[in-house]
Amino acid sequence: MKIQSFKNINEEQPVDVTIYLTESLNSLPATLYPYLEKYFEKKKNVVISIPTSEQPLVIALFLENSEKESVTNEKARILGNEILTLLKKEDYSTVSLVSTVEEQVTLTTLEGMLLGDYHFTKYKTKEEDKKEKDIQIYAEIDETKIDELVGLLETVSIARDLVNEPPSVLTTTRFSEEIQALGNRYGFDVNVLSKSQIKKLRMGGLLGVNAGSDVPPTFNILTWRPQNAKNQQPYIFVGKGVVYDTGGYNVKPGSYMDTMKSDMAGAAAVVGLLCAVAQNKLPIHVIGLIPATDNRINSNAFVSDDVLTMMNGTTVEVKNTDAEGRLILADALVYAQNLNPKIVIDLATLTGAAARVTGHYGSAFMGNASTEIKQSLQQSGEMVFERLIELPFWDEFAEDLESPIADIKNLGKPEGGASSAGKFLEHFTNYPWLHIDIAGTAFLTAPYRYFKAGATGVGIRLLYHFLKKEENI
Repeated sequence: MKIQSFKNINEEQPVDVTIYLTESLNSLPATLYPYLEKYFEKKKNVVISIPTSEQPLVIALFLENSEKESVTNEKARILGNEILTLLKKEDYSTVSLVSTVEEQVTLTTLEGMLLGDYHFTKYKTKEEDKKEKDIQIYAEIDETKIDELVGLLETVSIARDLVNEPPSVLTTTRFSEEIQALGNRYGFDVNVLSKSQIKKLRMGGLLGVNAGSDVPPTFNILTWRPQNAKNQQPYIFVGKGVVYDTGGYNVKPGSYMDTMKSDMAGAAAVVGLLCAVAQNKLPIHVIGLIPATDNRINSNAFVSDDVLTMMNGTTVEVKNTDAEGRLILADALVYAQNLNPKIVIDLATLTGAAARVTGHYGSAFMGNASTEIKQSLQQSGEMVFERLIELPFWDEFAEDLESPIADIKNLGKPEGGASSAGKFLEHFTNYPWLHIDIAGTAFLTAPYRYFKAGATGVGIRLLYHFLKKEENI
């Protein structure tokens, strides 16, 4: 789907259909009233086709406004997806969008259309399964805002593509190659550390998880630092990059291994965020850190009762090899200590415990950052409908990690497992920090609203909105 400003309409090619996005019948052209009386029964939030003499079809939308802007925006996204579904069903390709609602509501309607238009058909072999209808939308919106929205959603699609790739394709080394290619395309710097460099840094968590794999680990450093950056201290985002997780010797049973290609969704979100920030040239200094490995099994693989030494010298008793994400994130969080961060936020498909709290309706978060930062992040979550709930972060959860033979162990009690995982990560920070557990939201096994089954790209729109708000852009 393509979106352009009205001023780019080609008069030689008239539009197939006009969409009216409105809150009131009275704001529509009087020539439509006879049709409206016939086809409408004062419904709200509906998409209805109306045949007229002037055009084959006119679609009128009634958007019920809410006192909460975030609720109105989400209704608009859902409507946008409904519009897209109807357009594809009726086989229309050129569309004029006439809106009498606020510009932001129009933009979020288009956002819903763009999110719903995503498809991953790379491995389909039948031509009819691969083909997608190309729809051109003309909207009365400033070109700059259209370009920003389209650019942002393009990067969300990039992240979704990365997560949806099979693990045999997206190995750690291939992932790093993709990141480098995206850096060249969007204009941010990428430095990929090899296994030998990782060894020199003594990243025992990343090396330990990778020990059972034939493919080496990588540590990826993504940097966007424009000359006009408003912040001296960088915002740092850390993404869990386990490209496939078998669970290690604590192997995942049955269907629990399904969808484990999505265990690098946090890393994909960090990649997508850097692409979005660079694509739209935000004047913000941003760094992404991605430790990447798979968690496989061979005779060299780490096992329960092993002791690993992290980059900062902390020793960790391994009590479960399926609690591997926190081990590789720990090294990345230590690495961030040398970069003088303004704040560090990590994203990870970390615990089933978090997913059991939120389902796929939102993500859990916790950390030691200020209340103001937490509230700002939650507000951004509401606005883009990537909602966040703060979990308890009491010191008692850290006590659950005490080890009799090492400095700390990698597993707490089953109760409060998401919070004890967060306390493990906090052990490796000395700066303002937040942890977002996207285990429930990163990947869908069935369609939901404007998302198809598969990767969602969660985190990118949230953090992009957060960054712009924090720096008043």
